[in-house]
Amino acid sequence: MRHTTIREPRPGASSVEAGGEWRRRLRPVLDDRGSATAEYAIATMAAVGFAGLLVVILRGDEVRSALADIIHRALTVGS
Repeated sequence: MRHTTIREPRPGASSVEAGGEWRRRLRPVLDDRGSATAEYAIATMAAVGFAGLLVVILRGDEVRSALADIIHRALTVGS
């Protein structure tokens, strides 16, 4: 966790200067620009990883034969 050191305004500084100083110091802490983009990137990478895992699983012979059997039974129910 990041900590920000809080100091009193320098002697003789106007309240406008002191307020500007506070905003300038807190800007890096309060700035969340780009966080949504990072979240989308993480979600996209997770989806790509999951898709790759599905491709590996579905290329197996057991899975392929099980899916073919399910499709065959579904198409021959009424016959």
